[in-house]
Amino acid sequence: METQSAPGPRFWRYARPFACRGHDGLVLIDSRLDGLFSTLLIDGAEVAHDHTPAAGPDAIRNHRLSASLADGREVAVEAGYISLVNVAIAVRVDGFLVHQSHPGRTIAFPARAARWISQQTATGKPAYDMDKLRRNKVPIFVDIATGLLFFVVAKLTDLRTAALAGAAVGLALLVAQRFVKTDLIGGLALFGIVMLLISAGFAVLFEDYEMIKQRSTIVGLIGAVCFLFDGVVLKGRRLGHGLGRYMVYSDIDEERLAIGMGLVGIVMASTNWLVARLFSTDVWLFYTTFGDVALSVGMILLVVRWARRAGSQPVAA
Repeated sequence: METQSAPGPRFWRYARPFACRGHDGLVLIDSRLDGLFSTLLIDGAEVAHDHTPAAGPDAIRNHRLSASLADGREVAVEAGYISLVNVAIAVRVDGFLVHQSHPGRTIAFPARAARWISQQTATGKPAYDMDKLRRNKVPIFVDIATGLLFFVVAKLTDLRTAALAGAAVGLALLVAQRFVKTDLIGGLALFGIVMLLISAGFAVLFEDYEMIKQRSTIVGLIGAVCFLFDGVVLKGRRLGHGLGRYMVYSDIDEERLAIGMGLVGIVMASTNWLVARLFSTDVWLFYTTFGDVALSVGMILLVVRWARRAGSQPVAA
C-alpha cells in the first residue's frame, strides 16, 4: 500500500457507501493528475488507504483496502475502474462477499487503456509522466497567455499593434526572468512571439495578394529552420525541450522531436507553396482552412511516435 503526501489536482471524486455487519462503510476514490487515491472509512473513521500512480505497470492494479472490525472480523475492499469513467467496489468480510456496488461487473482496468497506460521505458520507468504538466504549469501558462494576448489585441485593434504588444511582453518576460527563480520562458513563448512578429511584418510590408498566400510558406520555412538548427546543432535543448513540456511522455527524445518538427515545417511550407501556385484561390482557401490542419496533425503524431525512444516497451495488462 502506497501513500503520497502531496497529491495533485483532483479531477473527480467517487463515493461508494456500503453496509457491513451493522457498520456504515464508505470508500472515497479520488482521480487525480498523479494517480488514483482511495480511502476506506468505517463508521466515519478512516481505517485504510491505497494509491496507484497515473502511469506504469502499477497504475492498472486494483486497490486493496482492509481493516479489522470491533468484533475481530476482517473487512476487505477491492476497488478499481470498470470503465474509463467509472469505478466500483466489492466488499468481503472474512472472505465472504457481502456487497458489490456494480453487481456482475468485473473490476479491472479496460484492456486497451491498460496496455497504453502501463507502458514503460527500457529503464523500467513509466513511459507516461502525468505529473509533467503540473511541474511545467508556469511556462505552459505563459505560452498560452502570450498567444491569447496576441489574438485578443489583434481582434480589438490591428495586427501591427498586436505585434508590438507581443514584443513588449517578450522583453518584459526576459527582464523578469533575471529576477525570479521560477521558469517563465522555458516553453515556446518567446519563439511564438518571434514567429508572430515575422508573420505580422509580412502582413504589413506586402500588400500583393500572391505574397499574402505565400506568407505561410515563408514563415513556415523560417520556423522549420529554427527547429532543425535546434535539433541538429543544439540537440533539442531549446525548442525540442520547450515543446516536450506539453507532452506527458517521459521517453521523448527532444533532439528527434525538434528535427521531426523541422521536417514537418518544411513539408507544410512546401505543400502550401504548391497549392497556392498550382490551384485556384478557392482551392487554396479550402486547403488552408481544413487540409493543412489534418495534414499537420497526422505528421505531428508520426513525429511524436518517432521521437519516443525505442526502449519504451508495453507491459502486458
